[in-house]
Amino acid sequence: MSDEIILGRTLVEWKKELPLLNEVINFKEVFWTNPMYQTISESSSLTVKDILDAEERLVRFAPYIAKVFPETEDSGGFIESPLMSVPQMKRSLEQIYHFELPGSLLLKCDSHLPISGSIKARGGIYEVLKYAEDLALEHQKISLKDDYSVFADQTFKDFFSQYSIAVGSTGNLGLSIGIMSAKLGFNVYVHMSADAKKWKKDLLREKGVHVVEHNSDFSAVVAQGRKQAAGDPHMYFVDDESSRHLFLGYSVAAIRLKKQLEDMNIRINEGNPLFVYLPCGVGGGPGGVTFGLKQVFKEHVHCFFAEPTHSPCMLLGLMTGMHDQVSVQDFGLDNLTEADGLAVGRPSGFVGKFLEKEICGNYTVDDDKLFTLLTILADKEGIYLEPSALAGFAGPVKLLKAQAGGTYKQDASLINATHIVWGTGGSMVPEEEMKQYYGRGKDRACKNK
Repeated sequence: MSDEIILGRTLVEWKKELPLLNEVINFKEVFWTNPMYQTISESSSLTVKDILDAEERLVRFAPYIAKVFPETEDSGGFIESPLMSVPQMKRSLEQIYHFELPGSLLLKCDSHLPISGSIKARGGIYEVLKYAEDLALEHQKISLKDDYSVFADQTFKDFFSQYSIAVGSTGNLGLSIGIMSAKLGFNVYVHMSADAKKWKKDLLREKGVHVVEHNSDFSAVVAQGRKQAAGDPHMYFVDDESSRHLFLGYSVAAIRLKKQLEDMNIRINEGNPLFVYLPCGVGGGPGGVTFGLKQVFKEHVHCFFAEPTHSPCMLLGLMTGMHDQVSVQDFGLDNLTEADGLAVGRPSGFVGKFLEKEICGNYTVDDDKLFTLLTILADKEGIYLEPSALAGFAGPVKLLKAQAGGTYKQDASLINATHIVWGTGGSMVPEEEMKQYYGRGKDRACKNK
């Protein structure tokens, strides 16, 4: 492969320019700090005003959500997850990996978001709601001052049945889009990649969603969904690779997180920095959260993206500066991982370019380690996540042990730091499937003793 040309250069030339590529292409775990990172955000095309607009839309829809999804009644129709301290997990990480983690370790449990049980409930459900609102306003079915619980009426379902929504997904986004769209009355088509779990496909079909299976990876599936929508003027395509609506739906998490931290008497400032570790697939979820966090906490928050060793698409996009022009396959990686939500070969060009100066760094995690971390979290805290969601827990370890993390290790304020691992999914995993995940982690732990 060394003689192949990748975007105008041979692999030898790429490795000479980027020595870390030697480890990446050999499926080794790496920790990379972004040389383009700037502490102060310079983003201009989207601002905190856009995040607040998205939050206001979710407030308008809260009465409808509470009415049609009883599990959200107690929260008044707001789709939000707990923020939990995980002290036993912190101690276990320190003991197993032989390091000391200064500050506190928290878990943001998007794994337990209502309706679809993953971070995708933020962006996916938001984009569907925005499309529904746009249609209803355009056809004078509602005004912005109306009680949105009327969206549950049969007249609205009949109206939305004239329209379709399509999306390409590895699984969790498909669940969010499918469940919400079907509930409103839309015809829904979820194009799913070969690595998507069977139980996710089965659940969608139970909800009345058209699941279109493909024997290809995420990028190819998105292309198929986009193609289908382009041929139908009444079909709306949710584009995980470039949607600003998805992005803003995710970004609302930052406003909610600020309130949760304040309720825990945690203030984020110069002497009390925030470190956030986000599992990354195509980049929309972690990108939107990062954008929101930078708007809310400015230079006092540091965000790191986590990817599987076999699918480090965002890492390659940022390292090379080529973003969505490059894929993991270009560098001989196979994009085969048990972390199905992160099995993406080509990153979002929108997210990579928009946040190339705001992402602190990326790191990769071996699949076996994901299962080990899954078992530890279950044993120590009684919390069960799907494998991809565990990628964040490797972040603090890598930050403080990797040579590349030296700049952060020298920061005296680290002793007062708050580390948040974003738990992106898992509560909807069937019990038998979760037992298999747990068993695999136990087996690996026994072999390493």
